[in-house]
Amino acid sequence: MNIDRAVFAFAGIVVLAGIALSLTVHPWWLALTGFAGANLIQAAFTGFCPAAMLFKAIGLKPGHAFR
Repeated sequence: MNIDRAVFAFAGIVVLAGIALSLTVHPWWLALTGFAGANLIQAAFTGFCPAAMLFKAIGLKPGHAFR
């Protein structure tokens, strides 16, 4: 697995977790989903992604998006 796929998988998990928590615990958990979406948008324009930096630090190979 490369960094790109790990970032996409992590973002998907965060979005699904936010939705599940908002349905079962409290609607404010949708803020987690909003945060994940906002982070994806800013990463698309700036190339800065904290999750990509973390995955790089643990040794995943770079993909095409995050180098």
